[in-house]
Amino acid sequence: MRETIEESFTEKNRELASEFQSMMEEFKEGLWKYCRYLTGSPWDGEDLFQDTMLKAFGGYYQRWHPTNPKAYLYRMATTTWIDRCRKEKRHLGLLEEDEFLQDTPKDDLEAEEALHILFNHFYPRQVAVFLLREVFRFDAREVAGMVRTTPGGVYAAVRRIKEKLKTIDVRESRSQQTQPETHPIIKAYLKAMNDGDIDAVMALISEEAQNDAALGFQEFNKEEMRSGSMKYGLPVMRAVEYSLWGRNVIVKLTDGEKGPEIHDIQYQEVENGKIVHHISYYFRKELIFAAAEELGIRVQTDKPVVDWN
Repeated sequence: MRETIEESFTEKNRELASEFQSMMEEFKEGLWKYCRYLTGSPWDGEDLFQDTMLKAFGGYYQRWHPTNPKAYLYRMATTTWIDRCRKEKRHLGLLEEDEFLQDTPKDDLEAEEALHILFNHFYPRQVAVFLLREVFRFDAREVAGMVRTTPGGVYAAVRRIKEKLKTIDVRESRSQQTQPETHPIIKAYLKAMNDGDIDAVMALISEEAQNDAALGFQEFNKEEMRSGSMKYGLPVMRAVEYSLWGRNVIVKLTDGEKGPEIHDIQYQEVENGKIVHHISYYFRKELIFAAAEELGIRVQTDKPVVDWN
């Protein structure tokens, strides 16, 4: 059978995407942490990370000159976040120069100690400058290009943030978040998953539901799910609900040699008594490892299509 244009185009894109992911692999863990602290939330950071990787892949061909891939990714994340804040009409913060056009001397403040309070005390561009310069160690000229300012503005912003951080208790406790109540549809979904009842699972899903395996694949209705990701039924493993970073998620656990291991993390959106959006983080190495540390559970590092050993 002759290969269609659509099939050929899809296959070529998958090959290029795989090459791009391999090229960027060594920078992804740091980029995920940057997105997490830039947005002030692991979930918002994950969304920004995904947007960044997709935009970076789609835009790389436009670079006329040879490009440092790490700087390219962080620039893409920064501009994507700033543009998003601008659309939300948030104040981005000015980066004005002053007479001190050099780095401030190092002091006893460890930058990592302040990460969890940056988002609540400073404007988006200020947070970006501090993270890029003090945590991820880009030079002032690189940072200036990423946030669209001058090196002098970078030096001044870092100095002012450090001065303000000295007046804040960086060890202040994070606000305690109450666990959201489990939706009845999600309770039914959990039971069907643990019973291995594929028909019951599918009955809970809207005909027009979207299934996103983040940075892996997408399915745009239930029929595509039946013939695709659900074609061979449900894997035999436990599904357990956890509160993770203020959000109820379903964690699929498999039995490893040393105890349970995280196979997948899922999140569902429910509307009008049906699951209308199913999100799987199966392919999201950085998020799953961060979640494993948060929950105190090991990660399944060798699973179908994925090898994180």
